[in-house]
Amino acid sequence: MTTKHYLDITQDTCPLTFVKTKILIEKMATGDVAEVRLRGAEPLGNVPRSVREHGHEVLGLEPADPKAAGPEDIHILSLRKTGD
Repeated sequence: MTTKHYLDITQDTCPLTFVKTKILIEKMATGDVAEVRLRGAEPLGNVPRSVREHGHEVLGLEPADPKAAGPEDIHILSLRKTGD
């Protein structure tokens, strides 16, 4: 799996976090993989859920630093665009 797209939304709040993620997905080709850096309880719950609801695949959601896995720490969401 090769990641072709990156987005950092660690400084953004909901609903802007998913808006920016959706814009990224719209620019991607079907099958492309993206990494999205996010932080905060709302984005950690809302962004992956919204990605799935829009028909795309969440490949993983992991803390950027395994020793700092709280909701206010940075996490990496990996996703694949599955359709237009």
